[in-house]
Amino acid sequence: MNNDDMNKKPERMGFFARYKEEFNVIKERDPAIKSKWEVLLYPSFKVMIKYRKAHKLYLKGHYFWARKISQRAARKTGIEIHPGATIGKGFFIDHGTGVVIGETTIIGDNVTLYQGVTLGGTGKECGKRHPTIGNNVMISVGAKVLGSFKVGDNSKIGAGSVVIEEVPPNCTVVGVPGRIVKQDNVRVPRETMDQIHLPDPVMDDINVLKHENSELVTRLLELEDKIKELQKK
Repeated sequence: MNNDDMNKKPERMGFFARYKEEFNVIKERDPAIKSKWEVLLYPSFKVMIKYRKAHKLYLKGHYFWARKISQRAARKTGIEIHPGATIGKGFFIDHGTGVVIGETTIIGDNVTLYQGVTLGGTGKECGKRHPTIGNNVMISVGAKVLGSFKVGDNSKIGAGSVVIEEVPPNCTVVGVPGRIVKQDNVRVPRETMDQIHLPDPVMDDINVLKHENSELVTRLLELEDKIKELQKK
């Protein structure tokens, strides 16, 4: 996603077209749906319909009414989306309780968030103070992305991660603070995006320490044997 994409005005779309788009996104993205009517019960569906309405009011300068709509939606769904946030097509929040999206957040197309995700600021910036999320990004349960930086296209943020620095495209980030544990130039297919098949850098470090400790013990035993041999002589 380039700067032109980020700065362009959102595409105008009628109510029923928006309604159908949000409906299809959830129906296609969530395998738990058994009936199309279930979509109408989803918090993600309800909050996005309200967000689109509030965002239009916000852009026209009707800040009070925009916030009133968004706050009512937050109380009903547990998902808080500031009406000033910019959200692209194909956006999906799975479950969604506890999701918070700040005012200057920019979200690209085909982005998936899980419950408890925060796209927030650090409390120190003015102006653009929330993250910019690229296309085809997945942010897992409880992850926090804090600050006015970009998360590149096709990246994945692991569950519980705290990301406070820019993430290049095609990366996997895990840990607190978030660390890039995988980066390549191959586009990550959406169908492979899940929350559990991610690298574990902490366990990797522990395994390295265990291996080094084992080598050290082996070396010490060898030295003890040599000392005993020398003492016998």
